[in-house]
Amino acid sequence: MTHIIEGDDRVSLVEMGPRDGLQNEAVRLTLPQKRELITRLAASGLQRIEVGAFVSPRRVPQMADSAELLAMLPRQGPVRYGALVPNLQGLQAAIQARVDEIGLFTACSDGFTRANIGIGVEESLVRFAPLVAEARRLGIKVRGYLSTVIACPFDGPTSPKRVAAVAERLLDLGCHEISLGDTTGVGTLGTVVPMLDAVLREIPAGRLAVHFHDTYGQALTNLIPALERGIRTIDSSVAGLGGCPYAPGASGNVASEEVVYLLQGLGMSTGVKLDALAATGQWVSEQLGRPNGSRVGRALSARRTGHTVDAQEGNCHAT
Repeated sequence: MTHIIEGDDRVSLVEMGPRDGLQNEAVRLTLPQKRELITRLAASGLQRIEVGAFVSPRRVPQMADSAELLAMLPRQGPVRYGALVPNLQGLQAAIQARVDEIGLFTACSDGFTRANIGIGVEESLVRFAPLVAEARRLGIKVRGYLSTVIACPFDGPTSPKRVAAVAERLLDLGCHEISLGDTTGVGTLGTVVPMLDAVLREIPAGRLAVHFHDTYGQALTNLIPALERGIRTIDSSVAGLGGCPYAPGASGNVASEEVVYLLQGLGMSTGVKLDALAATGQWVSEQLGRPNGSRVGRALSARRTGHTVDAQEGNCHAT
């Protein structure tokens, strides 16, 4: 696979754990715990971390303290903190909290968009236009999240042409980057490759990111064609945190530890220290009282503690 790394071999990871991950976890971390998680992630070398969301606390109570969290975070070095915003009110709150980057969320399917933000795709794009304009006026980069790029739990399979069309609309609005999300984690090479090719006919690889959930264990495999096609930004979540409230059974985003391990094996660089990242994944899993969702993380943790790991269950056994 040496052809994968021809040209630019640097890959940027966008860490989703503190937002996309934690908002779907049953246990709520305290502010000090969240601050420690983000501080640990930054110390591992991650430079783009999505830390919160300025959304209704009734709908997403885990994100209600996003402003307080941003006020607590260290502001030094190259680390950029991002947050999700749904409207102008959320944008103003994010600006006051000194966010570095905002994310907007829509989907390729009306069913999912209505379930998530209460409106259809077209209405979401109309709503986002003044929001993007205001953010750009203030010099804040805007990231467009495009969900259900493979299939929707309400509307069924998504046409690659539909993905390309909505992605192009987000780019025309002024988003500097479009994150292509397989929200339910149903994608395989047979569906991901046509989607990527359709989008890349309209949008250059440098303006795209991929966001694969790992419900069926295909996320790492699906990263390969994205890398082959020059995409160099990957969304991931430490310890595989998260899921999707509108897609029962969907697992979290592909684990950051798995992505870094894969990229290292391909000779590509991320600037991330894998041991430190894996230790953070183990730490946050313990705080949440849940198994570590990263196989790489479990293996490295076991190596540190002198245990073996049951690959199926993640259970450790003394050696």
